[in-house]
Amino acid sequence: MITSTAQFAELQKSQIDALFALSHTVFNATERLVDLNLAATKALMEESADKTQELMGVKDVQELLAVGGGFAQPALDKFVSYSRNVYSIASGASSDVSKIVETQIAESNKKIAELIEFASKSAPAGSEPAVSMLKSALAAANTAYDTFTKATKQAVDMVESNLSAATNATLKATNAANDVVKGKGRKAA
Repeated sequence: MITSTAQFAELQKSQIDALFALSHTVFNATERLVDLNLAATKALMEESADKTQELMGVKDVQELLAVGGGFAQPALDKFVSYSRNVYSIASGASSDVSKIVETQIAESNKKIAELIEFASKSAPAGSEPAVSMLKSALAAANTAYDTFTKATKQAVDMVESNLSAATNATLKATNAANDVVKGKGRKAA
């Protein structure tokens, strides 16, 4: 419980530290996303120049089919890689934010429990039911928060699993379609 100005200052310091930790987490994630986007843009510009040169050198339809058929798969692979990197950055930042928030909630719960305990010791006779009600409410709130946190983690795990399966299925389907197109291009030649 807060019984002195030093304890109040300590509480404020912990809140400010948490705010700084959150801002650093968000800033670092933003920085990583900017770096990723700059690298992707640079690579896209270089590849566009290369592909344009390649297309300018095409002399017949068969060569055009061969060059054109080679564009889709690398582009999809790069898009999937880019998406995975973005998801990884977002997931990491989310995990860090969750840890900070969970720590702050745990500290707040501890302070509230201390306050209730102090109030129960200094409460007048006959106020035991009210104190008991406060303790029960705190326990129920903690249980609800724990249940919500576990359900959220399960939902995130399920989404990650489904996203991974969908990405793999898309890549397999694209590879199969690419193989069919390449096979038709060879038969035409």
